[in-house]
Amino acid sequence: MSHAADLEKRSDIIAAVATPPGRGGIGIVRVSGKNLQPFAEAMLGSLPKPRYACFSKFYDENEQVIDQGIALYFPAPHSYTGEDILELQGHGGPVIMNLLMARCLSVGARLAQPGEFTLRAYLNNKLDLVQAESVADIIEASTSEAARCAMRSLQGAFSATIDSLVRLIIELRVIIEATLDFPEEEIDILQSMQVGHQLAVIQDQLEQVLIASRQGSLLQEGIKVVLVGQPNVGKSSLMNQLAEEEIAIVTEIPGTTRDTIQQTIKIEGVPIHIIDTAGLRKTDDIVEKKGIERTQAAIQKADMLLLLLDSNATDNSSNHEILNNLPASLPRLIIYNKIDLLNIDPGIENKADQVIIHLSAKTGAGITLLRQKLLEMAGWQSNNAGEGLFMARQRHLQALMAAKTHLENARLLMENNYQLELLAEELRCSQTALATIMGEFTADDLLGEIFSHFCIGK
Repeated sequence: MSHAADLEKRSDIIAAVATPPGRGGIGIVRVSGKNLQPFAEAMLGSLPKPRYACFSKFYDENEQVIDQGIALYFPAPHSYTGEDILELQGHGGPVIMNLLMARCLSVGARLAQPGEFTLRAYLNNKLDLVQAESVADIIEASTSEAARCAMRSLQGAFSATIDSLVRLIIELRVIIEATLDFPEEEIDILQSMQVGHQLAVIQDQLEQVLIASRQGSLLQEGIKVVLVGQPNVGKSSLMNQLAEEEIAIVTEIPGTTRDTIQQTIKIEGVPIHIIDTAGLRKTDDIVEKKGIERTQAAIQKADMLLLLLDSNATDNSSNHEILNNLPASLPRLIIYNKIDLLNIDPGIENKADQVIIHLSAKTGAGITLLRQKLLEMAGWQSNNAGEGLFMARQRHLQALMAAKTHLENARLLMENNYQLELLAEELRCSQTALATIMGEFTADDLLGEIFSHFCIGK
């Protein structure tokens, strides 16, 4: 279904509570649709003056006052959705909000689906798809750096960069397509137009966008780090040090942690989701066995492992067994804890492709080294509050990688006797991959997946 057809299908009036559930000083009901004048007259008695805050009474079907507050009216097309929008700002109690919503539905609106207001903004060309997604990213941002990065995308920084790349590719395609009409002179034409240089410039710019996008993705998603090791090796103490508060219970009794405990910490604005797990060992305790099963499940979903070992331990057979059972492809840090008992300094060493950190979870010695290494292994490059980064989602990264692959194929074709038809096709595919980022070529099922994760009322 085309965007125009989808928009026609969604021409009805939608309504939703736009403020969080619960009690508050203000509660907002948002309404969007074509020609809201009859709707407003039924709810308010008259249509408010456009773009003015009007003190109004909100009426039920018997002309009894449900509530009173501020009514705001934004006529199409100069509104968030591109349609008429009416906002009713009343008292923020659940009962009042429910009564107002019930009245909206009785007047002719239907309950909006998650993200449907922003979806209509996208379908009405008020936002491109990247900007629409950034609305959700701003709401869900877990750090101030992530929020600033998402705001840059909402203001169009990411879209402008992608659009610039697309234009460069189009310019190159124009040269290639024109040259196809003069096959006997193609090599001279391509060389005179410096096609190879232009392609190299595009590839370089795309690589910079990929780097900035991966960094922005880290700001939004962060990484999941699982602490594993034998019982009583200091996993809970290490988690408390990283979180800088008492999250996990610490005792001298092995097996104290029976379940996974998760805490999100922030290092240079990057969310690190630390998961403390039950110690890995053979046990007959039913509860502890269940905890170990959950540890194994957490490992399967992790982005990185921190394997804790006791610097004082003399028998390492159990540690070797743990190592052999860990996924080989999963990045890991090996941490030797309790160096305070040996009176040695914290440090980092590399042995046989393994990174080893010596620290004390009890005193905090070496924790700064660990934090820095976590960021480094996650792929983070220090940045000033997310400046220059793009809040990229997984689908953006996939599209950028697809475009990069097609450009690399184009480069190979140019180096092999200028196979113009294939070269033109690779450039077209690269352009199409980039265009999907902004939603120019987007399947309806993908739109449904994207907007289903929005909150209702946005």
